[in-house]
Amino acid sequence: HKLLEQAEMCEPPLKVKVLSPLSSLLGEKLQTSDIKDLSEEDLLGRRKIDTDLSSIAGYITGKRVLVTGAGGSIGSELCRQLHHFKPERLVMLDRDESALHSVQLSIETRALLDTPDLVLADIRDASRIRSVFAEVRPQVVFHAAALKHLTLLEANPAEAIKSNVWGTQTVLDAAQAVGVETFVNVSTDKAASPQCVLGYSKRVAERLTAHAAATAPVGTYVSVRFGNVLGSRGSVLTTFRKQIAEGVPLTVTDPNVTRFFMLIEEAVQLVIQAGAVGQPGEVLVLDMGEPVRIADVAQTLIRRSGRQLDIEYTGLRPGEKLHEDLLGAEEHDSRPSHPLITQAHVPPLAPVAAAAVNVEGERPVLIEELAQLCLAPSLSAVLFHHGAAGAIGPRSISSLPLRTTDPKQSVSAAVELVVAGSESPDSLHGTAHTP
Repeated sequence: HKLLEQAEMCEPPLKVKVLSPLSSLLGEKLQTSDIKDLSEEDLLGRRKIDTDLSSIAGYITGKRVLVTGAGGSIGSELCRQLHHFKPERLVMLDRDESALHSVQLSIETRALLDTPDLVLADIRDASRIRSVFAEVRPQVVFHAAALKHLTLLEANPAEAIKSNVWGTQTVLDAAQAVGVETFVNVSTDKAASPQCVLGYSKRVAERLTAHAAATAPVGTYVSVRFGNVLGSRGSVLTTFRKQIAEGVPLTVTDPNVTRFFMLIEEAVQLVIQAGAVGQPGEVLVLDMGEPVRIADVAQTLIRRSGRQLDIEYTGLRPGEKLHEDLLGAEEHDSRPSHPLITQAHVPPLAPVAAAAVNVEGERPVLIEELAQLCLAPSLSAVLFHHGAAGAIGPRSISSLPLRTTDPKQSVSAAVELVVAGSESPDSLHGTAHTP
């Protein structure tokens, strides 16, 4: 950034270009193609981390692989990278037909939408998801489907519960039913010490994934956590570029707000690595370098545009942090498998607790219930202590009649019902509300 500022202070201003590393040019004649414009990673001080995926992605080649949320920014890049490892079958699942059209076009250079490997389905539809998994019988699953816009979810917490919590459990249940070998749940850094609906819902999803890791008869179940992705739909760079093009002030929440950024390619590399190096129930977090001050990014882009534009500070929105965390207070920075990847333990949460949430409740009540689920002690120990674990099966998320008006009673009510059910298992399969 200092170099850019100095170059732009010259008269006339100098344009800054990037030259390939000298080590790659030694012994070769310099070509004009070696001189390039500044990239997003150059502007943000982010260097692409190349990893030797070929040595660790053997669990993909020749396997049946299914990706949920395949039409999204992460899901589509995931499909493109997975395609190179030659899986026996790559099934791309999304509820957005236009997104499926785009991802097929990007991989096959054609998009006739005439292949059974494109699946139009919603993870909220348990019956449909079970049917898809029973037909495909995937060996590897990457779960990238989720609602991800913080402000919208803060206003609509019931939707976060339906998709990010219950939808995740639906996919986990379907995966366990067909004996999936490797399951990778895509999470977010907002799940670390969460304070917003998005963070709460994704932390609960991490805990549900950890519970599956502890109870599934076969398979490895892990989560992977990362920050903001450059170039994704709705990213801050996309917003800033549009505002610059329209000649309007760039909007930043706070002068001091910072965020971690990743390139979409390296985010997806981490997701793929997670399936190879992660231990059951862990969350994997990439070393994302130093956080970036968003106001600095805005100022840099304004200078590069040559336009005279202001920055408008709008204030932090409900649920937003000034600075994001990578690890929660109880998580430790342990890197046993890779110098750039932290592997942290996630306390499991039994599906019965998530099923207890009443989405018909008032918005503040729903938010409090989600927060309580993040803090709740692991139910697994309680269940096994009371000999009730055997009463919890794949049907639990859709068969337990748990509803309470007091969010702080949800988890305790779940425990009480399960413990009671250990004495009379039939009581767990009565009339119920289906999430």
